[in-house]
Amino acid sequence: MTLRIELSQDPTEEQRAAILAPLRAYNIAKAGPSLYEPVALLVRDDNDAILGGLYGHTFYRWLFIELLAVPEQGRGQGIGSKLMNMVEEFAREKDCVGIWLDTFDFQAPGFYKKLGYTECGEIVDYPLGHKRHFFQKRLID
Repeated sequence: MTLRIELSQDPTEEQRAAILAPLRAYNIAKAGPSLYEPVALLVRDDNDAILGGLYGHTFYRWLFIELLAVPEQGRGQGIGSKLMNMVEEFAREKDCVGIWLDTFDFQAPGFYKKLGYTECGEIVDYPLGHKRHFFQKRLID
């Protein structure tokens, strides 16, 4: 069998699925199966418009926070802390080992440290002149 590599600058969902299939099979063989479960906490206004919130998912007994946005008019009112407390409770109910997330240096690294998250990595110059920080918080030992 001859293998070749080809660049696709506009990949389709079908191509992504084709790449993901052998990776999933390998991961299951090594670590067992895991259920991907999305979660969202929505911050709404009086008209039910979504102005922010938290979006993430559980996988392999960890919860990943993909998005956290507190609307400007809600900052300094404890909404971010409440969102984080609620998602931690959700993660505990799902028997998660912990929670992990990433944030830029101009966003909220101090906020996560204040909530007990520890930095577990960083990328310098992402974006250029800034840092991307990775945090985790173990919920069980």
